[in-house]
Amino acid sequence: MADIGVADPLDLREEGGALVLRLSGRWTLDTMRRLDRELRATARRPIHRLVVEAEGLTGLDSAGAWAIRRTLEQAEARGAETELRGLSDAYRPILDKAVVPDPRAPVAPPSRTGLLAPLEGAGRAVLHAAHVGRNLAGFFGYTLVTLGGVLVRPWRLRVTATVAQMEATGLNALPIVGLLCFLVGIVLAYMGALQLKQFGADILTVNLVGVAVLREIGILLAAIIVAGRSGSAFAAQIGTMKVNQEVDALETMGLSAVEVLVLPRLIALIIVMPLLTVWADAAGLLGGSVVALFLLDLSFAQFLTQLKAAVSFWDFGTGMLKAPVFALVIALVGCYDGLRVSGSAESVGRYTTRAVVESIFLVIVLDALFAVAFAEIGI
Repeated sequence: MADIGVADPLDLREEGGALVLRLSGRWTLDTMRRLDRELRATARRPIHRLVVEAEGLTGLDSAGAWAIRRTLEQAEARGAETELRGLSDAYRPILDKAVVPDPRAPVAPPSRTGLLAPLEGAGRAVLHAAHVGRNLAGFFGYTLVTLGGVLVRPWRLRVTATVAQMEATGLNALPIVGLLCFLVGIVLAYMGALQLKQFGADILTVNLVGVAVLREIGILLAAIIVAGRSGSAFAAQIGTMKVNQEVDALETMGLSAVEVLVLPRLIALIIVMPLLTVWADAAGLLGGSVVALFLLDLSFAQFLTQLKAAVSFWDFGTGMLKAPVFALVIALVGCYDGLRVSGSAESVGRYTTRAVVESIFLVIVLDALFAVAFAEIGI
């Protein structure tokens, strides 16, 4: 067959019983507009073998890659053997992403309406939650194994990183935790006093504030604040490292991302969470004492005397038992969602939001389970 021309980006020849397409120049959208008809005709020819030589390509975009892919696949559909030679590694990813739609592929069913749509959405949400729960349980197991290895070889623990995380998650959180728990203590005491005064039992406001703050409000508020503050920070920090390929660099150097990034945050939060709980309890009780001082005409000493008679050790102990469990959940969810980030800054924001929502949800669910369990065993 006659040559198309040396200057033309497509040189078509027959050599040794095979049809050879030599590509040259820039195969871009403008070039494809001129060559599309000729390429379609080439793919329809009755040939036994098609060879595409791409050594001469100096430029390739998605339109050119799609045209090459379509020519090869149409020839294969007609029973011809195909071969692609000399394509530069720089153009290989573009060609790999050029996919010709298959007209025989099944089409997604139309969206359902009416009652089936919310049922389908609920089912998908349940399956997604089960999938996330399974992966989170696996991540928890892997973290425990890594933690066991660090306990056996304690010199592998990154003490500096752990102390830095203790400062970030504990010391720096004291102002916001203390302020919010103080204000909630005021609100709780004020509303309780207004109701109990109607029955002449306003002194029991101290009992209400003491039991509520020590058993539930202190630890729950501290956990929610830590989840929104530190859990989101864990996800954002690790997610940004994923986007910048710093986590891949750690693994390339033979370091475990869980050991380097997760364990310092996990250990730090487990250590500081009980301390934050004590701080939150004290701030909540202080807020209740302010209301008792100004609304109930009780002195601070009278407030402490009534508080001592109203609460027991287990009112304080239940909150302290919850603290390390909540810390474990918040740290695991934040680090897990951070490690799931991939591709873009938008992914960092999405998984950071998801980490906060999931950790707060799990904290409240666990708090409810603790309440039922403590009630069953009489604590």
